[in-house]
Amino acid sequence: MGNQQNRFHVLAFAMSAATVMLGASAAYADALKPLTVVELFTSQGCSSCPPANANLIELSKRPGILALSFGVTYWDRLGWKDIFAKPEYTDRQEVYETPLGRDGPFTPQMVVNGRADVVGNRISEVDQLIAAQGKLNSPSLDLNNRSLTIGEGTAPGGKADIWFVTYNDHTVNVPVRSGENSGHTLPHKNVVHSLTKLGSWDGKPETVDLPAAKPGLRTAVLIQTPNGGPILAAATQ
Repeated sequence: MGNQQNRFHVLAFAMSAATVMLGASAAYADALKPLTVVELFTSQGCSSCPPANANLIELSKRPGILALSFGVTYWDRLGWKDIFAKPEYTDRQEVYETPLGRDGPFTPQMVVNGRADVVGNRISEVDQLIAAQGKLNSPSLDLNNRSLTIGEGTAPGGKADIWFVTYNDHTVNVPVRSGENSGHTLPHKNVVHSLTKLGSWDGKPETVDLPAAKPGLRTAVLIQTPNGGPILAAATQ
């Protein structure tokens, strides 16, 4: 009886270990799959933004989409300071506007793969843009906890920026007490907490050390043509 119990425990342990390994392998494989990057520029002080926030939450559930929410600062002066907004996110949006043919930034703006944009509260138009832009798959990216390996490829103009992103993939509800959305509680998901430029990629294979992310946050990497140009590849874990 004792030997039989021991064999059962060994088998159960082996099955549990195999399950963990399969889960880790699946997560690793998912990180390497081609992605479509959807960036939402939003503000808790903007009355038009809640529908776009809801659309981004839905997009975040779809496989193959990296949905990122950037809080911008230019609505803060109207009575409510967005708790997630940072000047560098406003800067990122402003850099996009000339390549996208815009006169200036607006909310809620969704940018797909750094190549085209749409008003984020029109989900049918967002879907059309995602279908038109497709997924990013060059160069190849191998992303783990502390390093990024970039495969060989073409960097337009000889270089591309390497961006390191941390974000919260949980839904966070924010009660707004003043401004255009006063009295409403706004759900957010995939809120970006940090955006760091790690350097440049010149088209040759390269391995880059990654900063440590705060506990509870997920990480992503974007390889992007400088000055608000197209995103070439992306990975998340």
